[in-house]
Amino acid sequence: MSNFQISIAFDEFQAIFNQGVTRMRINHHGLNKMNNHYYVSTLTVGSGVQSISFARSKRLPAVVFSKQIRRDIWNNSELFSLVEEYFENSKKTLDFCTMLENCVKRARNDQLIIQLAVKYFDEEVGLEVGVDEKKFMKTLEELRRFKAADKPFPKEFFVLLDLVRKQQESMLGKLLVRKRKLDKKLKSLKTWRRVSNVLFVATFVSVLIFSVVAAAVSAPPVVTALASALTVPIGSVGKWCTSLWKRYEKEVKEQMGLTTTMELFARITIYDMDDIRLLVTNFEIKIEPLLKTADFALGEEHALKLAIDEIKKKLGEFMEIFEKLGQQADKCSRDIRMARAVILHRMMTHCNTSTTGAMPLDL
Repeated sequence: MSNFQISIAFDEFQAIFNQGVTRMRINHHGLNKMNNHYYVSTLTVGSGVQSISFARSKRLPAVVFSKQIRRDIWNNSELFSLVEEYFENSKKTLDFCTMLENCVKRARNDQLIIQLAVKYFDEEVGLEVGVDEKKFMKTLEELRRFKAADKPFPKEFFVLLDLVRKQQESMLGKLLVRKRKLDKKLKSLKTWRRVSNVLFVATFVSVLIFSVVAAAVSAPPVVTALASALTVPIGSVGKWCTSLWKRYEKEVKEQMGLTTTMELFARITIYDMDDIRLLVTNFEIKIEPLLKTADFALGEEHALKLAIDEIKKKLGEFMEIFEKLGQQADKCSRDIRMARAVILHRMMTHCNTSTTGAMPLDL
């Protein structure tokens, strides 16, 4: 993007920062649940971020960052590029969430069809029919619909899932490299700050000794006055340098905080993708026997009762997997919306508090 467009409209952006989310539950294998739950809760509370609807987060009359913001915050082109790439990747993740929701809807239709077939069977099993009439007409019709339905999760779904995961893995690698650079810069900055403090203290002490010696040896009044006067500006310069180092240390720490936030949410997205793949795989494993049983039931009428009994046994497991899949779909879209809102707010806060100008040294 040429102007770094962030896909949250101004009116929606105001809604994000009302009261704030006090909690955001994270249940991911491989993460320390307590630490990450606390960290994300802290991020969301501190940022004052409120959850927004999925439809809102997809709209694209964008907030465009001004040149002033880019000049104030993103003097570092590498960090600017990372943030820009993160939001581009998040748009692709939102596209995946849309596809996932559509797939879950199709899976829900399959669930309703098979439940309807079982319901019709229970109703028709006690019916008396004539010689020329067929029994279980409604049941068989629903089983045919179930068998003929398209797969809820097409190949395109898995292609997009793999793409999103690879993007997030690449993003995570770049963020870790950036964190190492910032960590080195922070350590170097602290070293230079200590060195400058030592130099100014040594200079101040030298001038102070010079003034004392000048007074002790009865030096001319001009020399004594000059030595005493030098201590004042040297002390002021020392305080100014200390203040300067503190400001730039704060700047680096804020960049580190933003990078760490993006890293956390990139990890969360990766774990979400893994959980979704696992649930979809289990879903397809559970639905395959139901399809085979439905095909068997359509063969002969006497096989229908056996088939329905088998479907009833497997239906519970099928519905359990489906419920978990629906919950994970909601969590996926909620996580990415929260990530975009938190990161955007951190950027805006950084803009209001950041120092301008280049670093005094290439640390």
